[in-house]
Amino acid sequence: MFENLAEKLEGIFKKLKGRGILDEESVNAALKEIRMALLEADVNFKVVKDFVEDVRGRAIGREVLESITPGQQVVKVVHDRLVELMGSQSVHIKFGSRIPAPVMLIGLQGCGKTTTAAKLARLLSKEKKVYLVSADVYRPAAMEQLAVLGRQISAGVYDAGDLRDPVKICVQAVEQAKKEGYEVVLIDTAGRLHIDEPLMDELKKIKEKINPSEILYVADAMTGQDAVNVGARFNEQIGIDGVIMTKMDGDARGGAALSLKAVVGKPIKFVGVGEKIDALEVFHPERMANRILGMGDILSLVEKAQATIDEKTARQMQESLRKNDFTLEDFRNQLKQIKKMGSLKDMIGMIPGMGKLKALKEMQPDEKDLVKIAAIIDSMTHKERNNYSIIDGRRRKRIALGSGTTVQDVNRLLKNYIEIRKMMKKINSKGGVKSFMRNFPF
Repeated sequence: MFENLAEKLEGIFKKLKGRGILDEESVNAALKEIRMALLEADVNFKVVKDFVEDVRGRAIGREVLESITPGQQVVKVVHDRLVELMGSQSVHIKFGSRIPAPVMLIGLQGCGKTTTAAKLARLLSKEKKVYLVSADVYRPAAMEQLAVLGRQISAGVYDAGDLRDPVKICVQAVEQAKKEGYEVVLIDTAGRLHIDEPLMDELKKIKEKINPSEILYVADAMTGQDAVNVGARFNEQIGIDGVIMTKMDGDARGGAALSLKAVVGKPIKFVGVGEKIDALEVFHPERMANRILGMGDILSLVEKAQATIDEKTARQMQESLRKNDFTLEDFRNQLKQIKKMGSLKDMIGMIPGMGKLKALKEMQPDEKDLVKIAAIIDSMTHKERNNYSIIDGRRRKRIALGSGTTVQDVNRLLKNYIEIRKMMKKINSKGGVKSFMRNFPF
């Protein structure tokens, strides 16, 4: 999402390198460009104005710290301000002492509430027993959609039967959840194409009857400042406790994520980072600021890896990297592990500096490519997988035929694999892998 903004900020900071002090002229020039970059990213105008003035006050006249260039000093100032802008720290749902704790999801139609309800249920079910409820009696098959998603994650789902009163559905669902020993009730409310009085009245009645522990506004990141404005109206009329930002993996400019906390005054608590049922994450302002400024997000990457990577495979991979013996067999196993973790492009973006490497930018296969790569490597003999240098023209034709691909596909795979080997060797020679392996399991 923040690729364009990250690239522009990187270019701005490069211009500040080599200066001995952050003088007013150089800072003002940089801030003018930062202001334009943020506005182009669709950040709220007032938020941009306050952001720039605050950074100006923190940066001008600062002596460069030992071992830190002026450019790095400004990066730190901008980084700290970005973190504050997005809420300073992650904020979790407050369930209170009630059992079950009702949590309402509200938002406009099409923002992804139903899918988000299931994703949130899956995330919370690691610690609590969750019950899903659909109060959307208007959208065709809305209740059935939530029921299907609920079965996928083995969560409880309330069956409203022929009942078509959203308020009664919510009241009875909470009562049923209490009888069955559920700890959290997630309520997927109905949306509209725009905010109207009937929608607000319905939400107010539900809130009054069930007294939710929290009300979470589900915002579509693709709608930019509209999401911010709608959130402000929901907060004024209903009162919200936090935000779930969906479609953060899309190509939106990111302005909504940077504006919501400042404009609405409520924190982003979760972000949707994909279509799969497990693609919902706790929002960490500092990690997001790191990614915007090209510093990566190793902590999120480690958490993803710990949740998906097989320990035996991880140990074997670590040993291969330590010995500089990264084979095609290792390459295939590694791609399988990465596929479990999600988008390869996102994974690369979380590693500091990796997203800028030209070789890696050209090697970002989608799921179909991963299947093709696995088929090509599976068509090789054990000897070929462990010694790529013996794969001559004749062998490449045989491998292509056996995998249902072309010789060009085989050539491309081998070229990418050799580039990765070179990169691994370079990192390992600098001791980078050794320090990296202490925190990252593969």
